[in-house]
Amino acid sequence: MSSWRSLILRIGEKSSEYGGIIDYKDHIDACFGVVRRELEHSEDEILTFLLQCSEQLPHKIPLYGTVIGLLNLENEELVKKILESTQKSLQDALDTGDCNKIRVLMRFLTVLMCSKVVQPSSLVVVFETLLSSAATIVDDEKGNPSWQARADFYITCILSCLPWGGSELGEQIPEEIERVMVGIEAYLSIRRRVSDVGLSVFEEINKIDKVHVEQDFVEDLWSRIQDLSKNSWKLESVPRPHLLYEAQLVAGKSHDIGPISCPEQPDTPGELSGVSFGRQKHEAELKYPQRIRRLNIFSASKTEDLQPIDRFVVEEYLLDVLFFLNGCRKECAACMVGLPVPFRYEYLMAETIFSQLLLLPQPPFKPIYYTLVIIDLCKSLPGAFPAVVAGAVRALFDRISELDMECRTRLILWFSHHLSNFQFIWPWEEWAYVLELPKWAPQRVFVQEVLDREVRLSYWDKVKQSIENTPALEELLPPKGVPDFRYGSEDDDKTEYTLSTELNGMVKGRKTARDVITWLEESVISVNGLDIALRVVVQTLLDIGSKSFTHLITVLERYGQVIAKICSDEETQITLIAEVGSFWKNSAQSTAITIDRMMGYRLISNLAIVKWVFSSSNVELFHTTDRLWEILRNALNKTYNRISDLRKEISHLKKSVITAEQSAAKAKAELDAAETKLMLVDGEPVVGENPARMKRLKSNAAKTKEEEVSTRESLESKEALFARALEENEALFLSLYKNFSNVLMERLHETFGEKTLEPTGDSEAMVVDEEDTPAMETDKENGSSKRNAGSGTEYIVEEKEQWCLSTLGYVKAFSRQYASEIWPHMDKLEEEVLTGSVHPLFRNAVYSGLRLHIDQ
Repeated sequence: MSSWRSLILRIGEKSSEYGGIIDYKDHIDACFGVVRRELEHSEDEILTFLLQCSEQLPHKIPLYGTVIGLLNLENEELVKKILESTQKSLQDALDTGDCNKIRVLMRFLTVLMCSKVVQPSSLVVVFETLLSSAATIVDDEKGNPSWQARADFYITCILSCLPWGGSELGEQIPEEIERVMVGIEAYLSIRRRVSDVGLSVFEEINKIDKVHVEQDFVEDLWSRIQDLSKNSWKLESVPRPHLLYEAQLVAGKSHDIGPISCPEQPDTPGELSGVSFGRQKHEAELKYPQRIRRLNIFSASKTEDLQPIDRFVVEEYLLDVLFFLNGCRKECAACMVGLPVPFRYEYLMAETIFSQLLLLPQPPFKPIYYTLVIIDLCKSLPGAFPAVVAGAVRALFDRISELDMECRTRLILWFSHHLSNFQFIWPWEEWAYVLELPKWAPQRVFVQEVLDREVRLSYWDKVKQSIENTPALEELLPPKGVPDFRYGSEDDDKTEYTLSTELNGMVKGRKTARDVITWLEESVISVNGLDIALRVVVQTLLDIGSKSFTHLITVLERYGQVIAKICSDEETQITLIAEVGSFWKNSAQSTAITIDRMMGYRLISNLAIVKWVFSSSNVELFHTTDRLWEILRNALNKTYNRISDLRKEISHLKKSVITAEQSAAKAKAELDAAETKLMLVDGEPVVGENPARMKRLKSNAAKTKEEEVSTRESLESKEALFARALEENEALFLSLYKNFSNVLMERLHETFGEKTLEPTGDSEAMVVDEEDTPAMETDKENGSSKRNAGSGTEYIVEEKEQWCLSTLGYVKAFSRQYASEIWPHMDKLEEEVLTGSVHPLFRNAVYSGLRLHIDQ
């Protein structure tokens, strides 16, 4: 890397450990000196790289802003190019809804204003453009309030710039920035408060936590900015290196920013029903998601030295690093421990990462990314961060009964993976008390599931060794994952044993699937019936495929037709799944993998999986194990992925059709033009060109037309498959919610009666209020629910109630996770499932997951 690139990239970096703040002036002087010297040879490259670094390392923007301010003193044309490029990038980002780019570029312009590069009044024009668009969106008459997510995002962009430039704006144009502040206050007075219903990590809201939900994210940021304004815009978390060069920078010429415009708002739904409003609201929130939902894991004493605005700024830094360095985990960890702040922030860093790992409806990146970052941070800060992570785990474990079911699953997967990278070391004796809790207690289930996942990542004996200091916990280890083959010895049913042995021989003898089917029809089904044939085939083929994943795939590929022949309808497929569950009863992982593969080969339908999961024997396990929910999630994910793949293929084919049409039209035009030309043959005029060229043109025209027809037919075929997939998807979700409703109905009436739910926090939100039952009274001494089983305490929730709470939690989780697939079928779902006869707790769990409000 050239020296100027390295200096720009590494400007202001600290050591990997927390240390004193480095001397920014030395870094800026060195960087400016080299860049100024290289401008003559590499101006375009420097401009591009400087902008790229500003966008992708936004925690260093004050340093880049100062360097550009110094360049402005000597090369105004270069700085004009920087501003033009920034304005164009900002406009493109607004047009495409690129939230991160909009936010970072606005911060960049604010910092350039501090370095006397941008006119303050020009920056205010940008603020007012966004403010005007936001106010229009939330206006009931002129706007479209279902798109409030976009309006809120614009307002947070303005507010988030002020820690970096509020002081200069207040000094230089106090009246104009005051006008912006008044406009924001007016906006806040007409917008709807955003409820976190359905997106809260914790199901219960304890009295001690009420203060955290009295404001939503925009209101909270507004109050922090107001506090900062009252404190004369003083904060520690934003470096102000431009002040070191204030006497020089003031001589530079300030420039205006080119005009920007916000995109038109989508049309208001013609029929303003709850469902149509909800669909648009869901679409808006997908495009303009809330960046963070704060997790207050640790006690206030751990972060009490931070001003409210400093917490926000450090969160911004951390989220930016996580976003822009997602492909370089070690570089990401290095930047996270080297932020430009003069205080320690390990606890805030842990809370921010966990807030992303557990972010609902989904984190920006796959959970494995946050797992790797946490591992690297533990290695970068061995003396500090591992203890902080352990403290976060303990705090979350204490509140596990309140944790959203999806978050609970993510926490289990993260924790087991994390331990696997640190030799499975954990003080299990602290949690030994879970053995005294009932089998349905969330803390006991959590430990059980973590141990099960650890076994998947290692092996049974290794995990057993890791809990040797607490040998009693061996009771929660899964069984050793050996198959339970029904025909393991001659003592079993002799007829079926004989048939299994014969089939085994046929497979080893490389008999074809057709040979096996013939044998089944002639010698097994006609004599012993379909049930025995199915049992023998499935058990024997699974036994042959049990040696490894590769063996399983080979067996299914070679003899899948045999299984398909005897499991041609839904009922036999349910029996097939039951046989898989029986064969792999000692291994939840092998059960899930086998069913998933069988669905992949179209041997099992998603509807059969749903019906099997909700069979009477499985329903009783809903609150004590995750194995059934894992299988159901896999089935829904596979269905969703098929639809997503078809959408991508159709989109690609539509572009291909346009290209093929253009090629065909061009070839036809060339042929027509050639045919109209006159040639002299033997002195007589003849229409047409040289015969050889005419032949080529005709061939090319025919070929391109064939390609157009072929591509169009492929598109029609894919669109037909897509239409069928959507119908199947509708049937799948109708089946899922009908089954949920059926199994919940009786138990909810027995446990909660006809209880209706009281809204909490947001008067408009329909919330599953599980605080109504006496068992959930708040413990005034420590502010935690008596439901939480800590060391030496008793978990007092009865099994039926826990079953209901867990199952409702999964209803909400599935509704939220697959909301994009559910919304197109919401009218039918309300008509056929969410009718007046369903229990209000069930209906509200669905609405909570979809974030559907009463008044819509």
